[in-house]
Amino acid sequence: MTDVRMGGEVYTLEYFVAKAKELEQMGADAVCIKDMAGLLSPYDAYDLVSAIKKEIKLPLHLHSHYTSGMASMTYLKAIEAGVDVVDTCLAPFALRTSMPAIEPLVAALQGTERATGMDLHKLLVLGEHLENIAPKYSSHLATNKLSIIDNGVLAHQIPGGMISNLTGQLKEMNALDRLDEIYIEVVQTRKDMGCPPLVTPVSQIIGAQAVLNVLFGRYVRVSNQLKDLVLGLYGKTPMPIDSELAKKILKNYKRGQVPVSGRPADYLEPEIETAKKNIGNLARNDEDVLAYILYPATMEKFLRTKYGLDSPAGAGTENFPKKEFAA
Repeated sequence: MTDVRMGGEVYTLEYFVAKAKELEQMGADAVCIKDMAGLLSPYDAYDLVSAIKKEIKLPLHLHSHYTSGMASMTYLKAIEAGVDVVDTCLAPFALRTSMPAIEPLVAALQGTERATGMDLHKLLVLGEHLENIAPKYSSHLATNKLSIIDNGVLAHQIPGGMISNLTGQLKEMNALDRLDEIYIEVVQTRKDMGCPPLVTPVSQIIGAQAVLNVLFGRYVRVSNQLKDLVLGLYGKTPMPIDSELAKKILKNYKRGQVPVSGRPADYLEPEIETAKKNIGNLARNDEDVLAYILYPATMEKFLRTKYGLDSPAGAGTENFPKKEFAA
């Protein structure tokens, strides 16, 4: 079983403190600790928040999920240690893989020096409103087990969203019986890739590659996304990637064979001006342009529908008033 306490060869207390100081020196307005799988234990949270607060003057924010069942306890210890912000959710949509419920936390802190000042009665009214809406979405809740927490995450430490993707991929390949092998391979693939945090999109990249490694042999088939990770386009990994493995993965890769060491965005061609020119007056604001960059295949049709244009693509757009874009 994996040790759920903080530590190991990479993610030590010293690592997190150094990272927080680095972010402050870069000019950040705040530092956020993101615990995407709900793995941060209460006592580690106390030690971590205490250590970081001693070293930086920025507001410290904690975001955790209830996946493992520890998050409410973790928040309370983090609050005792001086954390400035915690993320919560109204009770009807809290817990499970969501965030801790706000109502019991506000109640627990009443009368203390860390009291929130929030009106519990108003929160309860909002909760009742959501209870009236919630039945519409009940079909999206997992009903395959009684527990609202995932005890397994305490052992394999794989975020729930990542597990959903893994099981979906394996079902398509008729290989769901190999899930336990893939849990083991995720750990090794993550180490091979420099121990990146298992948070989107990297968690999906690592998970997909673990599936390929188990089904076809280790790095026999490699996704383009993993190649981009090795190339450095997702940023610097906490630990270096083995140079021989990187060479094997990047062999003949069209985007490059030598990992970059600078800021990833510096290696990308500017896209915004070209996108504005291509989409023309169909885009009425910056959000439309950004959406077109993200979804070039479908956004033109979407924008025509959005603005009530039924004529064929490209016809009549010259009559639309040009709107100013932000600099």
